[in-house]
Amino acid sequence: MKPGIFIRRLTIALLSLGLFLAFAVSMMAQVQSETTTTPGAATKEVKVEQGEVVYVSGNHLIIKMADGTIRDIPNVPDSARATVDGKEIGINDVKVGMKLQKTVTTTTTPKLATKVETVTGTVFHVSPPNTVILTMPNNQNQQFKIPKGQKFNIDGQMVDAFGLKKGMKVSATRVTEVPETHVTREAMLSGKMPPPPPPPPEQPILVAEEKPAPAPEAPAPEPAPAALPKTASPVPLIGLLGMLSLVSGLGLRAIKSCR
Repeated sequence: MKPGIFIRRLTIALLSLGLFLAFAVSMMAQVQSETTTTPGAATKEVKVEQGEVVYVSGNHLIIKMADGTIRDIPNVPDSARATVDGKEIGINDVKVGMKLQKTVTTTTTPKLATKVETVTGTVFHVSPPNTVILTMPNNQNQQFKIPKGQKFNIDGQMVDAFGLKKGMKVSATRVTEVPETHVTREAMLSGKMPPPPPPPPEQPILVAEEKPAPAPEAPAPEPAPAALPKTASPVPLIGLLGMLSLVSGLGLRAIKSCR
């Protein structure tokens, strides 16, 4: 394609686009629109989740939930905050054994959006009951679809599409109501520090008890001499004494003879 032809076509396209936008803005300016929103009664739902920290390394956190499931959070943002024992902490302060509780409050608010559109013009053409073409105050014609049951104000009288005639000055108001739902969620993370480790058990102290030395055993008493039988006779004793006397006499005699 020759450069001149391309530039000419591009210029025409841009002019067409500009005219279309100007026409669209002009049409929008002829219809007055106002939207109001009326909120209804809000409802709240509170959901509480509890768990215990079983692993933490950097921003990686693993929590064992109250129902026994494991929740792996590989990348906890540094901006995350929790209120633990009344103190605000970050991920770097989380400890194994810490009890965490997440409270999520969901607020649902129904709303009713009421849109009021007002148009004023002169009837140029009407095709009842669905279409009417009005000449707007800027002398441009604009086509409108007529909603079912739509009424037009003509000199203070309300008529439907069948009562419209060319040249009539009309004013129409359309009210549409659209229900909406606005949902907000608020999460709060709280917890408790793990309990301090229990003190080490007290070690028993061994006390050596000195046992007294055993007392020396007393010598066993010598057995008493056995008594002579009653049938024994003193005759042998008398004979023994006589023999000793004889030996003594012989000894004394021998001593005297040596002198």
